[in-house]
Formats: sequence, C-alpha cells, structure tokens
Amino acid sequence: TLYRTVLPSEFVELAAKHGVVGTVVVEASPWLEDNQWILDLAKDNPIIVGFVGNLPVGTPEFAALLKRFSANPLFRGIRLNSGAVAKGLGQEAFENDLKLLGNGGFSLDLLGGAAMLPNVVRVAKLAPNLRIVIDHLPFKDWDRDPSAMRRALNEAAACPNIHAKVSEVVRRADGKVVEDASFYRPGLDALWELFGPDRVIYGSNWPVSNLVAPYESVYQVVSDYVRTKGQEEAEKYFWRNSLTVYRWQPRGLAAGLLK
Repeated sequence: TLYRTVLPSEFVELAAKHGVVGTVVVEASPWLEDNQWILDLAKDNPIIVGFVGNLPVGTPEFAALLKRFSANPLFRGIRLNSGAVAKGLGQEAFENDLKLLGNGGFSLDLLGGAAMLPNVVRVAKLAPNLRIVIDHLPFKDWDRDPSAMRRALNEAAACPNIHAKVSEVVRRADGKVVEDASFYRPGLDALWELFGPDRVIYGSNWPVSNLVAPYESVYQVVSDYVRTKGQEEAEKYFWRNSLTVYRWQPRGLAAGLLK
C-alpha cells in the first residue's frame, strides 16, 4: 500500500523516457469527491486522456452521479472490485446501473482474481453493450501453469465485450526483478492466443507497481515481448486498443497519435 498522494508530474517524468504521451487514470479511492479531484487535476495535466472513476453502483444516486461526472468528457467509466460484483449480481438496481453504463458508452474495469471470472462473464452477458476490462492480468495464480490460465479465461475470452488489461506481468525471483521477457512468454502467449491482438491493453499499474519493480522494468518487459509481434500489434497493445475500449480524449501529446 502506498499511503501517499501521487501527482501527474511524477508520472510525466517517468513516462517521457519511454515515449508515453497519455494515460487513463484509474482511481482506487472510495471517496466520491476524489472523482472530482482527478478531473480537476486533469485540467492542467493533458497527459491524462481519460479517467475511470469509482461510483456507487446499485444506489438511487448512481444515475445522477454518472451524469454529473461524465459531463466532463474525460470521465470514461468506473471500476468495481470482485466483492461488489458478487454482492450486486441478482439485484435489479445493480444490474440496471450496469446496463445504463453500457448503453451510455462507458466502460467497466473489474478488479479481482481468478475466482471472479464466472461473474465477469455474467456481467458481459447481462450488459452486452458494456465494454469490460479485466484488470491486472496475468494473475499470479497461474504463474506455474499457463494452461490453467487458458482453462479459466476461455469463457471470458469468448465474450467479445471483455478485454484483457495486461498490467501485472513483472515478478520477483530470489528477491530480484526478473527482466528477461522470455520468462513471461508462456503466460503472455496464452493471453494473446485467448483474446487476440485487438483485446489486449497495456497498463503499468503505476504507482502500485513500484512495490514490485520500477516503471522502467514494468514497461520494458512487455515492450520486449510485444515488439516481436511487429509494429502494428505493438501499437494495438500500447494505445489503439485502449482508445477503442475507453474512448479516451486525444489531447496534449497524445493527440499526435491520431494524425
């Protein structure tokens, strides 16, 4: 756990070295007004091209809050954890709010481990217009057995509105960061084979990733892997697929990607 405020200036300094020109911020705070805080920060920080917030799905105020925050075009969706999804499924208000989210053109990030995957599929079928992102793949549960990953993710990957955020790749072995991309190839190959080149999304999970490895290592490992697939697939992974899913705003240096 970080227990500190992290500001865009820190990310800009790190990311610029690797040609990163924009980021979609996913806010983990449970405090409602932190949604506004991020949107206010974004005014003067054009590296923020989108924001995934935290709203109380299944409550009477959800629709009004979604309308309030999405008045800012940087607000692109929300994130839920596996516990909230498990608790909410089967409740009419919760399910209607997910449909509202999807019909409004927003996205849903889902945070949890392998055990949540059946519920991810339920959400995908309940709200087929909702673009769903499974956060922080590949889960550590599968480190020793990528074939288990294939079995667990097979049904999710069959849903065209489910996308894989490949954002928790780097591991430590004997206290050291493993920086050799070949170490991760079996798991990454499994994700690419399951979801295809159009439904895999880059995520650094920074600054939480600092607890495992510096940003440079997190970026370089996946860069070394995906660039073996050619420039087109690398672009899809690093930014084109995220544009499809999040519909982020081309601003600042990121606007140059679309020219």
